[in-house]
Order: sequence, then structure tokens, then C-alpha cells
Amino acid sequence: FRLALIQLHVSAIKSDNLQRACGLVREASAKGAKVVALPECFNSPYGTQYFKEYAEKIPGESTQKLSEVAKECSIYLIGGRSIPEEDGGKLYNTCTVFGPDGAMLAKHRKVHLFDIDIPGKITFKESETLSPGNSFSMFDTPYCKVGLGICYDIRFAEMAQIYGQKGCELLIYPGAFNLTTGPAHWELLQRGRAVDNQVYIATVSPARDEKASYVAWGHSTVVNPWGEVIAKAGAEETVIYTDIDLKKLTEIRQQIPILSQKRCDLYSVEMKE
Repeated sequence: FRLALIQLHVSAIKSDNLQRACGLVREASAKGAKVVALPECFNSPYGTQYFKEYAEKIPGESTQKLSEVAKECSIYLIGGRSIPEEDGGKLYNTCTVFGPDGAMLAKHRKVHLFDIDIPGKITFKESETLSPGNSFSMFDTPYCKVGLGICYDIRFAEMAQIYGQKGCELLIYPGAFNLTTGPAHWELLQRGRAVDNQVYIATVSPARDEKASYVAWGHSTVVNPWGEVIAKAGAEETVIYTDIDLKKLTEIRQQIPILSQKRCDLYSVEMKE
């Protein structure tokens, strides 16, 4: 099946972001994409100072538009971090997924908050305004089972391992790495998660805006289960496409059967209920 990643240029005007995102979703569908993903924070600038101002409830205005365009195009639509979600007085970094009938299939709240301090380069603390999610998020398609993470979640190998154990063959991480962590770790982490779990990994970033208070790295990417980069964007606004070949995934797992060779008598990674 064809996967499309929309690397959107995000402005400070929510309505413009939403309109342009829906237009690019329609374009991707017209080119044969069956699963389409938007970037983290596609509907507002990225920054702790923006989260409360741009927050919405779910369902709400933005998620309603995503539902409508998913149904119109008859696709599976991963809404990036569609919005900062407000719920019960708390804010969450939330990604929603809609099916071809417009129904919401999953709602993933970012589990690991981006709190880092690299002296002289970048300090960022999502926990100043956001609360963490407390659950894994998976959804089924006719093609394969898909697992969701958001940006910083990709650094935690255990999360990807759980998704692999639960039968996911594609993991999608909307994310906005920056100009410090992006060149250092963006591709490295994706290739590591793909090889470790013999799955496809897709990451979808906002386009780079040098004038923004937080400058995203861009370079939305798809990596196959062999660890090969099979599609990659630059820094500009674009849509990249790749065909996900599940036969190749099966062949790799047969050739190097690490999933059946794990020594569960010695170690385990478990999802807590």
C-alpha cells in the first residue's frame, strides 16, 4: 500500500494550516496514497508558549476537519499532533487517527515529554505546560496493524518493542526534532527501531522555518525493516510517497528470525495494564 507523509510548513494562523493540510491530504489521496500522515504540531507553532492558546478539545474544530477529509478521500489519516488537546484542565500533545468512514480509530497522547537541556544549544521543557499520556496506541487497517508514537517517544526502544510484540508492522512517529538533535539522531533512531523490531518506521516532521522560535529539522523519512532509508524529504514543504511492501517484511523476518529467537527465559519487555 502507498504511504504519504506531508511535511507541512506551519504558520501562526490555525485556519490556514488546517486548510493547507487538508488540501495536501486530498493531493496525496489523488496520487494513490491509502495511509496519509501529518506532522507533529501541524496546526500551531511548536513551543510551550503556544500550547494553551491553540488548544482544543477532542472532538473539536480541527479533528472534525480531519474526520471529514479522511471520509471524503476514503483513507486512513494520521493527524500528526493535530492540536494541543485540552481535557479536564490539562493539556496533552495528542495525535488522532481517522478511518475511511471518518470515525476516530485512535488517540495517542505523547507518553514521553520532551524535557532536555543541552548547554549552549537547546533547552526545552514540554512538562512546563503539557501532561504525559499513559497508554500505547494501535489501530488496524486492511494492510497491517500500525503503532503510534510522537517525536520523543521514538527514543524509548521499549515502546517500539511492545508494538512489535502486539503485531504492528508499521510504526508512525509524527515528530519535530530540532537543528541540534535532528542531524545527530533523527535517522539513527529510525533505523535502529526498524532493525531491532523488523518493522517499517515512518517519521513526519513540519517543514523547516528559520524564522520560528523552534526550528524543526524536517527530513520526514521512511525506513524499511532492513534498516534502509527508502524515502526522505529535505527541509522544505513537500509530500513524500513510498510503497510499503509487507512481503519484504515477511522475508526479512524469515531470513533473520530474531523475533522467535528472543530469550524470554532470560529477559522480557512487557506492557503494564
